[in-house]
Amino acid sequence: MTDYIAREKLMTTLTDHRNTPEIKVLTGVRRCGKSTLLHLYAQSLRQQGVPERNIYHRRFDSFDTPIGYTATDLYDDLRQAFDTAEPGPFTVLLDEIQDVPDWEQVVRRLHTRDDTDVYITGSNARLLSGELATYLTGRYVTIPVYPLSYDEYATHMERKHPDVSEEQRFAEYMMYGGMPGLYANGTGKPDRSRAGEVLDAVYESVVVKDVARRYGIRDLATLEKLSRYLFATSGNLFSTNNVVNTLNSAGLKVTYATVDNQIDALEKAFIVYGCEQSRIRGRQLLRPQRKYYPVDNGFRNLANGFNGADRGAQLEGIVYMELRRRGWSVSIGALPGGEIDFVARNGSDRQYIQVTLNMTEEHTRERELAPLRRLDDAFPRLVLTLDRFSEGVTQEGIRTINVMDWLRE
Repeated sequence: MTDYIAREKLMTTLTDHRNTPEIKVLTGVRRCGKSTLLHLYAQSLRQQGVPERNIYHRRFDSFDTPIGYTATDLYDDLRQAFDTAEPGPFTVLLDEIQDVPDWEQVVRRLHTRDDTDVYITGSNARLLSGELATYLTGRYVTIPVYPLSYDEYATHMERKHPDVSEEQRFAEYMMYGGMPGLYANGTGKPDRSRAGEVLDAVYESVVVKDVARRYGIRDLATLEKLSRYLFATSGNLFSTNNVVNTLNSAGLKVTYATVDNQIDALEKAFIVYGCEQSRIRGRQLLRPQRKYYPVDNGFRNLANGFNGADRGAQLEGIVYMELRRRGWSVSIGALPGGEIDFVARNGSDRQYIQVTLNMTEEHTRERELAPLRRLDDAFPRLVLTLDRFSEGVTQEGIRTINVMDWLRE
């Protein structure tokens, strides 16, 4: 029996959208748990008394779907399912739908059918571009799915290995990340060898199937070097000029357009995310730089051979992805002569966040607090750190919180 990891917040999100008129679109990098989520959701519907004949659930990247399966085949299968269904609402779950040519036309027709609740998943942002956006403008809701959060991971590990300390759990999460496949080996705990195999398989699948093949990129050598460079240097300000010069010096003849286009393709496959500088005061930056973060910290360490180097950048990546997971849009705060790691916005809400391994040394404490002290608005200001000796609130209202506690809020 498969031991699935509970993802209660995502299941609640799906339940909250049940029987709403919008098409529910679940997006995220390959193997981050979208298929399992749909499986568990279908299972919960059955437990609530929904007849089996009123659930159509199909995964299009599996062996069970014939090669050459088309939108016409899908339409015919759905018509047959509708004809044999019992009276009442019908739920359609289409997993990795982008593998079916012209699938958008079928989904558009599903949206016009009464009492039909539709969920689709995909591993590329092109799912929401082109014809779907044209056919379904204003008629779909996007539900991002990411790898396991630290809270999901820790809850699972507490059940599997209750004797392991919180600090050890977090160290393993920081090293290997939260791709669900890492924890499907019976013990629920990966080692370096298994982590390398699982993460490399996901990486190869994304780069070949969701990037190179989908965007017609033939220069796989450059794509691989660029993607691993982005992983290995995540958290550093990115310079296209430096990357082009580095790749050219390594014998790969690339242009600025090649680098920009390949990064765009990697972002559309949800394996890296860009975080742009924004000026907090005064005029906007004319040429903002960016930092890039892998969707999961395990990919950073995969690119670096799991040497555990630069733990500060690793921690920064974990915090960035958690902010994204919680629905914040995130930028780098640029101040004259300084920088705030993250400015997180959600509607009219805003918060400023610094990330550091520890605050025990005075010069580190001053370095992290100084940019926050220069702000003159009333939005929350936080420092997230691994040490528990610096927790508290300054006279200016800056809160220092242990990052493990914050990740489990």
